[in-house]
Amino acid sequence: MPNWNEVLIELQKEAGLNPQDRVRRRFLAELSNYTKRNVIVYYSGWLQKPNHASAIIDDNDMNGFMTTIHQLDRAKGLDLILHTPGGNLASVESLVDYLRKMFDTDVRAFIPQLAMSAGTMLACSCKEIVMGKHSFMGPIDPQFNGISAEGVREEFEKAIKEVKSDPGAIPIWREIISKYHPTFIGDCEKAIEWSRSIVTKWLTTGMFNGNAKSEEIASKIVSALSSHTSTLSHNRQIPMSDLQGFGLKVVNLEDDSVLQDLVLTVHHAYMHTFSTTLVWCV
Repeated sequence: MPNWNEVLIELQKEAGLNPQDRVRRRFLAELSNYTKRNVIVYYSGWLQKPNHASAIIDDNDMNGFMTTIHQLDRAKGLDLILHTPGGNLASVESLVDYLRKMFDTDVRAFIPQLAMSAGTMLACSCKEIVMGKHSFMGPIDPQFNGISAEGVREEFEKAIKEVKSDPGAIPIWREIISKYHPTFIGDCEKAIEWSRSIVTKWLTTGMFNGNAKSEEIASKIVSALSSHTSTLSHNRQIPMSDLQGFGLKVVNLEDDSVLQDLVLTVHHAYMHTFSTTLVWCV
């Protein structure tokens, strides 16, 4: 299968309108013919167009999924190829609910490069995740305008502890806490509970359905993915080996060289599209 440069050559050979679209469709058909499954690519061009406000998961994406899934043979299941920085928690919850109504739990997630935040949550709703040595997922701790909800809660708990042990610290912490708007701490706690509870539910009813220890396994995974203390940053890129260590069912893409070539060729075709056109998500 073509590598990055060979895909570019393929694009340059195409004449007429929309050569990127024709090349992408050809490579997608080859992948679907090999797996005998439906394939949907859910990609964002946030790396090439970082300031585009709509390059994240939001409610508009549901229309694209509804259009794409219409008249698909649901019995074939779905392979969902992901490349996303994440996005709206409510949107991804609705999307998972819809995909399960369409395909039950017969959905596999493929991550050729990055699926972060809500993208990680979406991957965790699938029956297995396929990744390569070059693939990463991210923490699922909720954010408020770039502020970690876990970080806020940790800071507030630290303030209480320090004030109890040293009342002289009150002026310092008063200045910090006064910047929080009313109900902010409560909103952070609710967002943390929301993200943890839905991913736990998806893991127990999907990836680990039928496993007698499904709740225990899911709890361990969610704890590892949502802990701001251990991940340190919401932008942390977690490799396949660590994710397997958490307990997730992660399949090595390199175990099937044909599948690896097909998936990466599709990935390269989409990345070229973002680099050479005004398209910002597909």
